[in-house]
Amino acid sequence: MNQEVNVLALVKGKERYVFLYTAENREEIVESFGRFASDSELSFTWYDAAVMTQKALREKREAELVAARKEMRERAARRRNTVDPTLFKNVKIRFDEADEL
Repeated sequence: MNQEVNVLALVKGKERYVFLYTAENREEIVESFGRFASDSELSFTWYDAAVMTQKALREKREAELVAARKEMRERAARRRNTVDPTLFKNVKIRFDEADEL
């Protein structure tokens, strides 16, 4: 299965923080933001952790919206390819021998 890899990056002075994660390990990456913010030897702050968490959650919502839109398009396409027989329950068609098609 092909998994989409998400990337979040933060540059603070000479330090560069690059986080790679998939939908399955999003919670782990958010926890790592807290560990980085707790480390007094890093310039990564609790504010940075909050901003990065918001970005990760926004990416999650956007991915969910894309998936929902795709599902809606697929459903609409399936509906276009089928005919609901109840639409024609009151329609009566009569063919006489004299009628030509």
